[in-house]
Amino acid sequence: MRRRPELPADIEEYRDYHWHREGPRQIDSPIAAEGFIARVGFAACLTDGRRPGPSLYVAVCGRRDAVMPRNVQKDPESSLTWRLKDELVRRGRVYYAKFARGKATFVAPRMIPYFHAVWGIRRADEGRRLSRNAQKILKVLRHEWEMATSDLRDDSGVKDRAAFTRALDELQAAMLVVPSQVLYLPKLTYLWTLAVGRFPDALRTRVSREVALREIARGFLSCAGMTVPGELARVTGLSRRDAGRGNRALVAEGYAVNPEYGVYRLTSGL
Repeated sequence: MRRRPELPADIEEYRDYHWHREGPRQIDSPIAAEGFIARVGFAACLTDGRRPGPSLYVAVCGRRDAVMPRNVQKDPESSLTWRLKDELVRRGRVYYAKFARGKATFVAPRMIPYFHAVWGIRRADEGRRLSRNAQKILKVLRHEWEMATSDLRDDSGVKDRAAFTRALDELQAAMLVVPSQVLYLPKLTYLWTLAVGRFPDALRTRVSREVALREIARGFLSCAGMTVPGELARVTGLSRRDAGRGNRALVAEGYAVNPEYGVYRLTSGL
């Protein structure tokens, strides 16, 4: 794993507060988790302290150096994070899906239009940009609206598990399909639904790509205090070029300063 660059102590302390990496600010309930996601704009689900960016798991642990154990089933912090994830999916007040590079991410409603402008696929482009398997699954869901994994696999005709999973991940990354509930009895299964059914206004709001890149960069920088070369790209899945465009737009409006190559810091101080 690439070694993280050293950050100034004031930046680490700023992140400790805003990303809930300190004991008194630990997340322990769905309402607290939703508030955390609303404040940071977007957060990973189960990444630990070795990865940059806000994370629900790290916020549950309440410490900067949290590391995911190998045996997560017996670990109370990872178990709590998993239960919170399931409850957030059921409540449907924050967006949850696998985005770029297959990373499970929570997105606050206010940030959905910006993520959609970058990663979403318009209906007119589906035939050209989606695989055949993804189109089959999407057609079934548009007819049935919500289905369990096994039923969706059968009705779509995508019987191969690996091919079905790839197609479903493709639809999540395109912001077309989201999980709506997790069931554990009689066996573990997800229910899937159309993203636009849960967040119709946010997904129908049109913004330009340039605005989206700027606001995604703002969302990260506002709670990170500073970003170093490649960090925004690693956190969000943006290309480094697009991440740079977003950060430079913040400099142009005076929200951030660029003291050296690839480094951006809040103008207002910490």
